[in-house]
Amino acid sequence: MTRLNPLLTRLGGRPLAITPRALDGLLAAGPMLDTRQAMLPARDAPQVASHSVTGPGIAVVPILGPLVTRGDWLTGFLGASDYGEIAFAVEAALADPAARAVLLELDSPGGEVGGLFDLVDRLVSLREAAQKPLWAVASESALSAAFAIASVADRLYVTRTAEVGSIGVVAIHVDESIADVMAGLKWTLVHAGDRKIEGNAHEPLSDTALSAIQADVDALHADLVTLVARNRNMSPGAVHATQAAIYRGQRGIDAGLADQVGTVGHALADLTRMLDPPRLIRGASQSARSRQPPRRKTEMTIDPNAGAAIDGDAVIETNAPEPETPDTPQPAPQVAAPATTDVPTTDHTAERLRAEYAEIAAIAAQGARLGVAIDAADAMAKGIAPHALRSSILDALAARAEASSVVAVAPSPAGSPASNGGESPIVRRARERASANRS
Repeated sequence: MTRLNPLLTRLGGRPLAITPRALDGLLAAGPMLDTRQAMLPARDAPQVASHSVTGPGIAVVPILGPLVTRGDWLTGFLGASDYGEIAFAVEAALADPAARAVLLELDSPGGEVGGLFDLVDRLVSLREAAQKPLWAVASESALSAAFAIASVADRLYVTRTAEVGSIGVVAIHVDESIADVMAGLKWTLVHAGDRKIEGNAHEPLSDTALSAIQADVDALHADLVTLVARNRNMSPGAVHATQAAIYRGQRGIDAGLADQVGTVGHALADLTRMLDPPRLIRGASQSARSRQPPRRKTEMTIDPNAGAAIDGDAVIETNAPEPETPDTPQPAPQVAAPATTDVPTTDHTAERLRAEYAEIAAIAAQGARLGVAIDAADAMAKGIAPHALRSSILDALAARAEASSVVAVAPSPAGSPASNGGESPIVRRARERASANRS
């Protein structure tokens, strides 16, 4: 009697969301398994995958190896993860009071389709109910079924060599009829119903059976494409156009399947900065800040007479007035000794952050209108100050030295040189930048 391949017995005829090379590897490992292990009882309940919580309060959940609907001795031998384990692990991580966010670490070629869609929908519901950030990292692979899980994340990182994609479905049929003859075996399948033994391994696949399997695979593929498109905020057409291709590193980002190149360490650092944005500590720097003019919302105005004055250069500035030079020396202000660790209250901090983030968003929008791309979300996450963003736009525009002139200046206060027909410091600075670039 022929020695059955336990993996072929389990996977044969089932639709799979897995890469073909991983499937070949699994099937090749089958004959090396001792079939006597099949006599062992299956696990009574899925073993809950553990999660670890970092110091900043980020729970890391690993999702590794092939993915299966339900675990048994075979999947444990292969180091596979079952969908029940993943659901319990993510649920426990989101419910952990010590965890303020969850990071999924994926290294999986995908697996079975059965149970996948229910798992993904459950993860979406858990994330929305917990109201905690859920990020993911493809390290080193998030393919097929694993990518469907990764698509749940608010932000998906991919390492430089990691693979994402393979958004497709495959089903296998192995014709063992010739091997049966060589082994001296003749199978007789007594059945009721014309299609009861359709697709069995002991006879060639009929046209009717092939058409039925293909229709099932096509329908599941359409469902998988719809699911990924919904989670990644892409059109189904764009996802379908990938044709289950695999993308490595930056190419996955270019295809819209990931958001940023980075390792688990990078994702943890960025997530920590998002959870704990830079806070203002009162001290010497706060005393210096108190002497500055109040920050105001950035506005853009066009000066029709300034184009010839600065010869094609562009300037972006806020509507804060230029400081006036006093006619007579003023006594130095008396500054109280700074407090050492006096931190503003939560309400004041939140109000300050909202104002700063709004200003960054306004600067990014203005930069876009001038043809300079600024990633506002990235600037907020990295704690880049508005004045630094403004300077970067000035440098970009000055270096470009476009022929067309777009001038954005703040309204000149009454009594300033610009209002009296003179040249304002802003326009003078732009003229100097343009002259330096031409030289």
